[in-house]
Amino acid sequence: MFGLDDAIAGLSNGASVGVVILVAVLLGLRHATDPDHIAAVTTLVASGGERASRASARLGAFWGLGHALTLVLFGLPILLFQQYLPERVQQGAETAVAALIVFLALRLLVRWRHGYFNLHAHVHEDEHHHHRVRTPAGAFGIGLVHGIGGSAGVGVLILAAIPSTTVACIALIVLAVFTAVSMTLVTTGFGITLSSDRVAGSFNGIAPVIGVTSLAFGAWYALAAWGMVAYPL
Repeated sequence: MFGLDDAIAGLSNGASVGVVILVAVLLGLRHATDPDHIAAVTTLVASGGERASRASARLGAFWGLGHALTLVLFGLPILLFQQYLPERVQQGAETAVAALIVFLALRLLVRWRHGYFNLHAHVHEDEHHHHRVRTPAGAFGIGLVHGIGGSAGVGVLILAAIPSTTVACIALIVLAVFTAVSMTLVTTGFGITLSSDRVAGSFNGIAPVIGVTSLAFGAWYALAAWGMVAYPL
């Protein structure tokens, strides 16, 4: 994003193993801020009935674990055998990411249209929320899809340029782990923001903006996956 990956990767040129691992850590921490992840995590947290920091952290952790799993499973063959996913398969994975973003955005808009956020504009200390939308298993599944497609492949391609296969594989695992850590932190941050008194009280007005923006991004991402528009980053 904005050339940041290349700048970080450039630190590893001719560097020691320790520096390469540090580069993988930095790439992992930065990766969660990619636009497709931000679009997904915003609607992931916003569409749920639980917007508290603990619930958001749990969703972020499972989302990150799913992402890390497929990132490693699909990244290792590239590093070990130079076996890349066929172009059509990769294109299908990118389309799945776009469809996922659109689905989350539409779900958020539907729930807003039905007045769901009017019912939760304030904290119910003595009541339980009966509309739990997103479960850890669901967040894990979303992470699996994101790990196959999305911008994850960029990090793998950067690591593929490392001369030592062993170091590259270790760096891939470090990248996956710290991407999961970063996703947990980002999701927690969104949860804390959305559950704050100032935001929660006006969330019914914010929800459609989030939904429409994510919907537009998902549609654009689908077009970009099929080469109809260019990726700007």
